[in-house]
Amino acid sequence: MTQGFIRRDRDWHPPALHRPYKTSVKRSPQFAPLSFPTSLGEETGPVFGHDMLGPLDNDLILNFAQPGEMAIGPRIIVQGRVLDELGRGVPGALVEVWQANAGGRYRHKKESYLAPLDPNFGGCGRVITDEQGNYEFRTIQPGPYPWPNGPNDWRPAHIHFSVFGHAFAQRLITQMYFDGDPMIWQCPIVGSISQPEAIETLIARLDMNQTIPMDARAYRFDIVLRGARQTMFENRQEGS
Repeated sequence: MTQGFIRRDRDWHPPALHRPYKTSVKRSPQFAPLSFPTSLGEETGPVFGHDMLGPLDNDLILNFAQPGEMAIGPRIIVQGRVLDELGRGVPGALVEVWQANAGGRYRHKKESYLAPLDPNFGGCGRVITDEQGNYEFRTIQPGPYPWPNGPNDWRPAHIHFSVFGHAFAQRLITQMYFDGDPMIWQCPIVGSISQPEAIETLIARLDMNQTIPMDARAYRFDIVLRGARQTMFENRQEGS
């Protein structure tokens, strides 16, 4: 027995215009949205293969470090599953992550925060989900940082996720926050989401059963592509 797609709930997502989030004023659409079908080229290629990944691509503690060195900060494991709307694992999805270092600073030229760079931390990694849709990577817990949205606005600690399907056109982008962080509820970006249940889809839960003693805590973050429990996505409100 086959089932069709679960009906979309567009009210689940925040409005494109949310004035406390200042950049949304200029970025929000001025006209009604239009839907265009994807082209054959967008849907069929290029595709990803397991041979693309290096041995340390999913280890942000070591993948930018000099020999014998490692990134500085609280060591964590982030794991979970990429799921469809019926709770089935999605195999072969490319999951990319990027984040600030333990001090809350990104490694890019336009970074304006004065926190120091970690010479052994690049802040990005990737992994391909297995046959059951599982993924896992090692990293350090990022720090919060100020941003020029208001007089004293701060972003809570978070990790950015990009999930690719079988073509570049099938890309979803979201952010993962950390269980118990009080700054989540102070963030103007998070404040654009009206339903607390939707915000909860972005919060990774501490999973002490998966921690490595004397080494790293573990967090679980499942990504649901569509349906009633869909994860909040920044770039495609309808999901996959």
